[in-house]
Amino acid sequence: MLKAAAALALIALPGTALAQSAQCRPPAQIARPVIDAPSDKQPKRVLPIGSYTLALSWSPQYCASARGGKQTLQCGGKTGRFGFTLHGLWPDGFGKEWPQYCRPADLLPRKVIRDNLCTTPSVQLIQHEWAKHGTCMTTRPERYFNLSRTLYQSIRYPDMTALAATENLTVAKFADAFARANKGLRPDMLRVTTTRGDWLSEVWLCMDRAMQFTRCPVHQGGAAPASYLRIAPGPRIADSRPSQARPATAALLRQMQPERDASAP
Repeated sequence: MLKAAAALALIALPGTALAQSAQCRPPAQIARPVIDAPSDKQPKRVLPIGSYTLALSWSPQYCASARGGKQTLQCGGKTGRFGFTLHGLWPDGFGKEWPQYCRPADLLPRKVIRDNLCTTPSVQLIQHEWAKHGTCMTTRPERYFNLSRTLYQSIRYPDMTALAATENLTVAKFADAFARANKGLRPDMLRVTTTRGDWLSEVWLCMDRAMQFTRCPVHQGGAAPASYLRIAPGPRIADSRPSQARPATAALLRQMQPERDASAP
């Protein structure tokens, strides 16, 4: 048990060794985010958690259309060059609605932001993910981001350079390649989202309450398997790590279990 706990603690540590980055060096000075709060369009919604989604963004596509200085950290090239980044870990409900903005969220400590910038290279997105999703899982942001980072760092990736050069690539072929890189993952356990022009935007991995891969619900949407997919070229990132079983997240989940149950109506 001690060995398992040590392994879990190691994989939960912040860093870039397992991240999908060709390079990542957070700036010395990190800007402060602004408070993210519910609104009329994004209201507070306290619901029981039925499952989870781990959302991964294809950074080259995001940066191809990004505008303005707010994206400099992720897209400027001075602090990092990224492949897949972590959009967030999202608690889902038992139907089409999901919990969000469950509790008021203060500004995150600078250390929490710095620890996660090589995983989610946007100060404001880190704040947003905590406010909208993390507050429905725990009262402590460190626990939410440790769990998110553990799951993100366990994901393996297919050869994106080769896939980007593949003619007549379909969503189904891409989903199959992504699934084959990860033990226990099937194509029906992930969703692929695209931008206009069928460019790869994100990959959503569906998980049950125990954080094990599970079949995605029909209402979650995503691009049709038969549709064509284009991938913006990104940095060549060697990922020679073998596929492995899902990380032992039970210890991290147990820390949040009482709080998650207490947040349900």
